[in-house]
Amino acid sequence: MKFLFDLLPLFLFFAAYKMYDIFVATGVAIAASFVQIAAVWLKHRKFETMHVITLVALVVFGGMTLLLRDPLFIKWKTTIVNWIFAAIILYSQYFTRRSVSEVLFGDKANIELPRKAWRLFNLNWGIFFLIVGALNIYVAFYYGLHLDEAVREEIWVNFKVFGVIGLTIAFTVVQIILMARYLKHDSLDA
Repeated sequence: MKFLFDLLPLFLFFAAYKMYDIFVATGVAIAASFVQIAAVWLKHRKFETMHVITLVALVVFGGMTLLLRDPLFIKWKTTIVNWIFAAIILYSQYFTRRSVSEVLFGDKANIELPRKAWRLFNLNWGIFFLIVGALNIYVAFYYGLHLDEAVREEIWVNFKVFGVIGLTIAFTVVQIILMARYLKHDSLDA
């Protein structure tokens, strides 16, 4: 259920895009992100880093899209957010005692893995976010240059919503399979 809640601004963006245009969709996504953060705050009395990063990027890049009436900026938001996540993850890989993955999944989900496995898991996620950011640039700015601009924009919106989610789900499944070989049998019984 949390997964769907996390994706609510994205789904509302998509619905508004299909009914109206990129500008209405951008405004809806910004508003939905504010509501999302407020709901999390009211329930838990804290903010989730992912929501805050996404909101700040949405306000900055979405705001520029609305102010300048240019979808170029909202198209960059996906790349910027993914690269921020990659930077945080890769920073933790090389410059902190424990990786982001270990803190998030080890502490909060109570998963025990050897240090080598946490480092691999963390590195994989960092590289994944770098690649998704680069794919977004390709789809947003280079894919289908021979096509009409409206068609290219629709392709990008579909990629942003379904492509990125699909890639993330597929990558998560692969990561879980890789992690499974490191899990101790006693942690599976708990």
